Amino acid sequence: MEIIAKRQFDPLYIWLDIAFLLLFAALLLWKKKYMTLIIGILSGILYMVVDFGLFHLVFHSREIFNGYSLFWVLLWMSMSYGFTNFVWIWLWISKDKRLFEWTLLILTWWVCCPMIANTFGGFAEPVIIQRTTGSYHGYMAVIMFAGYLGLIIWNLTQKDKARRVNIPWLLAIGILVQFGWEAGLLIGGIRSAGFASMSDKLMTTVTNSLVETNLGMPYIYLIFLAYSKKLKENLKRRNRPVTLLGRLQENNGEKVKGDEPVGEYLA
Repeated sequence: MEIIAKRQFDPLYIWLDIAFLLLFAALLLWKKKYMTLIIGILSGILYMVVDFGLFHLVFHSREIFNGYSLFWVLLWMSMSYGFTNFVWIWLWISKDKRLFEWTLLILTWWVCCPMIANTFGGFAEPVIIQRTTGSYHGYMAVIMFAGYLGLIIWNLTQKDKARRVNIPWLLAIGILVQFGWEAGLLIGGIRSAGFASMSDKLMTTVTNSLVETNLGMPYIYLIFLAYSKKLKENLKRRNRPVTLLGRLQENNGEKVKGDEPVGEYLA
């Protein structure tokens, strides 16, 4: 069945969101979250390559209305959600001690931004952009299944629980991050505009939440382990580098506990 992901919003939404992204980046720099910031920027670029290069140029699934530039709107969308999603994911998997504050900041903005734009905008034609998903969701499903299959096989071969990947934690991150984004779009009237029934709105939200960010979680976690086994969040070398397996065991033992230290990676 074809799933249509559609958004309709006031152009003011773009400018407000750009201001938020600059503020968010400044806060990350202030708290010395250098690697998190880099991951966000690289992920935004990756989103643009996928969205414009694959979804638009290869699959021809992207469409924009009212005379707006598809390239520039997609560039903003990619940097916005690519940056925010993967910064949030990196903070989750690193079990950042300020995870609650970062989470509240992101979710509050996703809910409030469309409301602010609707109230103070309205002086220009709305941006309407959509994509169909039937041409590529199968590819995404293959990537997701392959990633989680690898984790499942790894866990089945490990007798020591400390050496197993915490798959429920990764699933929670992958699903809830995308769901937070989708719910914000739905509540703000951005995702729901143009859909005739609630089932159509929920189908897009549920399908995207299960697949679109979640498919990358096994791979982003492997990247996190490979990086953090030698380097810290502030890009400095660890005092005692560990192996990939050692970092997995270390990460399994780390907890999110307010101001208490959670490991050398964040020290």
